[in-house]
Amino acid sequence: MSSYQPMPYVKGFACLGVFWYRLNPYQQQRSGFRREAKRTDTKKGNVNQQQTKTSTPEAGPPGPPPPRKVKQPRLFRPLMFTVGFAGCSFGGAAILQYETLKARVQTAKDGEELEKLVMGSQDMAYWHDWWNQLSSFQRQLLLLVSMVDDFWRSLTEGQRTATGIMAINAAVLCCWRIPAMQRTMIKYFTSNPASKTQCLPMILSSFSHYSIIHMVANMYVLWTFSSGIVSLLGKEQFLAVYLSAGVISTMVSYACKTATGRFYPSLGASGAVMAVLAAVCTKVPEAKLGIIFLPMVTFTAGNALKALVAIDTAGLILGWRLFDHAAHLGGALFGVWYVAYGHKLIWRRREPLVKLWHELRSKGGKGSRPGGGPEVRGGGGGQK
Repeated sequence: MSSYQPMPYVKGFACLGVFWYRLNPYQQQRSGFRREAKRTDTKKGNVNQQQTKTSTPEAGPPGPPPPRKVKQPRLFRPLMFTVGFAGCSFGGAAILQYETLKARVQTAKDGEELEKLVMGSQDMAYWHDWWNQLSSFQRQLLLLVSMVDDFWRSLTEGQRTATGIMAINAAVLCCWRIPAMQRTMIKYFTSNPASKTQCLPMILSSFSHYSIIHMVANMYVLWTFSSGIVSLLGKEQFLAVYLSAGVISTMVSYACKTATGRFYPSLGASGAVMAVLAAVCTKVPEAKLGIIFLPMVTFTAGNALKALVAIDTAGLILGWRLFDHAAHLGGALFGVWYVAYGHKLIWRRREPLVKLWHELRSKGGKGSRPGGGPEVRGGGGGQK
């Protein structure tokens, strides 16, 4: 549940050389062989030349150059990217909620018409004959698909949303294992304010894990709190909060690294996960939580949040470098702020955008309005 910081000496064999090259661009391999000096004649006419040659000291191998001075990074572009990306996330979430409601209404109408058509024109004998015509492999395949569909339907909406996020993180984890992609992964999937590429890694690093244990820990916490956060905010609003928290936590990490002068790459979904955890703990502080390996130990959600914030604050002040404590604090503070004030300031004021989108969608043809402009405000539990 931490923003993992990949250091050159702990990254593993696959990208050890790449990190060492990026952090030490002046360190080059030098050959240990030197060309033998050309022998000179010992004639009298060449004595003076020989003396001048031997008197001149031979230049030895060049020593290592001084370390490159890292320029103070400018954070204006990352700040503008953070504001713009967060705004686009919530705007896209509002439009996605509108389209989801519209699709649900249309699906319900089509389902009713299809059910009437099937029940009126066919009977059970028809489906029995159709099943008998299938081969054994086709039947097994249909049963497998049916089992997967039943399992998917048994999940909550929050768990289904978290499953998609987990799949993306797993795909990025597999990309870290491909040697040919190491440079690309380090450039775009690790965040560092001193890097030339500052903005895009702010969001991509939130889906990046190099360690399997690191990813499993973060995704387990996300899975645990996914049902609660989606029931409070709704699927669309949760996605906007999760994506915005990933960028905002990275921005806080950038600011702290620039202030302290400690520039090192970071990656992990911990900032976004901390925002989800903090939002749920703030909204339901009396909820009972426990440790997976110590089920007899229980504590309230409010106390758990206080303990995590205290640990990350101490790590930030004392300069602990095992985790990116600044990103943890940034995500946690954003989660607390959003459920306390951000929901009213941002999400409840999305109605003009939804109306504008509805007008743009209706210009192409006659669109069915799923409850009108003001009614589209719903769509998730606890949104008002």
